[in-house]
Amino acid sequence: MSSDEHPHKHHFARRSLLAAAGGMLMLAAAPGSARATTTGLHSERRSRGAARRSQISHNTTLVHADLHNHTLMSDGFGDPEGAFDSMRWAGLDVAALTDHTTVLGIGGLNDREWERTGVLADKANDPGKYTALRGFEWSHSAMGHLNVWFTDEYTEPTVTGSMRKLYDWVAARSGVSGFNHPGRQMLRFDEFAYDASMRSHMVGLEMFNNRDDFLFDGWPLQSSPLNACLNAGWRTGITGVTDEHGGDWGMDEGKGRTGLWVEENTRAGVLAAMRRRRFFATRVSGLRLDARANGVRMGKHLPLTKGDVRFELDLDRGRHWEGRELLVQVLRPGSQAPSVADVIAVEVGQVTRFTVPLDAADGDWVLLRVSDPGQENDSPGPLGHPCNDWGVAYSSPWWLKSDE
Repeated sequence: MSSDEHPHKHHFARRSLLAAAGGMLMLAAAPGSARATTTGLHSERRSRGAARRSQISHNTTLVHADLHNHTLMSDGFGDPEGAFDSMRWAGLDVAALTDHTTVLGIGGLNDREWERTGVLADKANDPGKYTALRGFEWSHSAMGHLNVWFTDEYTEPTVTGSMRKLYDWVAARSGVSGFNHPGRQMLRFDEFAYDASMRSHMVGLEMFNNRDDFLFDGWPLQSSPLNACLNAGWRTGITGVTDEHGGDWGMDEGKGRTGLWVEENTRAGVLAAMRRRRFFATRVSGLRLDARANGVRMGKHLPLTKGDVRFELDLDRGRHWEGRELLVQVLRPGSQAPSVADVIAVEVGQVTRFTVPLDAADGDWVLLRVSDPGQENDSPGPLGHPCNDWGVAYSSPWWLKSDE
């Protein structure tokens, strides 16, 4: 039987090569193992969602995005020909294919498939209505995995085998990138060692990947990835992704996704929102989250060294969630896990306003985590930590004491 007659033959050959090489990629890239809940928030229908205009900001529109997906071209099971259509049908407005690049290309993208990804994205791209992106996941079994978007080329660990080499490569091509499932690989990006040349290029940190909340991943042997990343000096927004390896891209409720606030739903508009960290992470379809601190939108610097900060939170998911009671934790730097400056009860469908005193001497970042107190976090942190409940969404951070 030819490969044309059996569409999966080529994929199984790749998987066999990878296993024979003894690589750790398959283990490292496998979707999270947290149990799938079939009740509560997970059971809501995808079609239910909030309006796309913020109640507290102007001149942008919310688009729902999935920026991390796989196909037969690396270690996924789905035919890439159907991926972009599947995500559009599922209600996403922005979608990316990010197959793995690997050592010697074993089990990952090659030149022909990189070109094919670009052709598929260009064919699916519908400016103003649906943005289709080509990217890749740089996959190092020890250092970690990073997504890279908006480059004309790809690279693999054979060529860029250290964080410094990869960062130089991305910066030289003006791409943007994000830390994937942070903590799943042992070395955690050289323990998130900060590189100033990537300040405008490293834009994302995955907190939701598949069904997992990575806030406390690796605890208690490792510190919180969120804490480690932001304390190291990175200025990343917070993303949620499906990291889909099957063939039903965008369909499953309860998997991560990103809400982007764009001026236009085009590749240029998406890139601008990513560079400005104007986005949030969630694992609930149709959710709208926007947040301001002293009038400054999430993802930006807050010109404050010490004093009261007035937060505004616009949280909605349409009439089916109206009145649902959730919690908001105000996360601040800690030594091993984020500290919590305050916990506020919120009602979905209303703008919530609250004031929290902040001091830059305690650390330069702050962000909001939305949670459901009626469900437990499958990956809890320290005993009694307020974030040991089920995460619904994360805002992107603000950074105190602006140096820009």
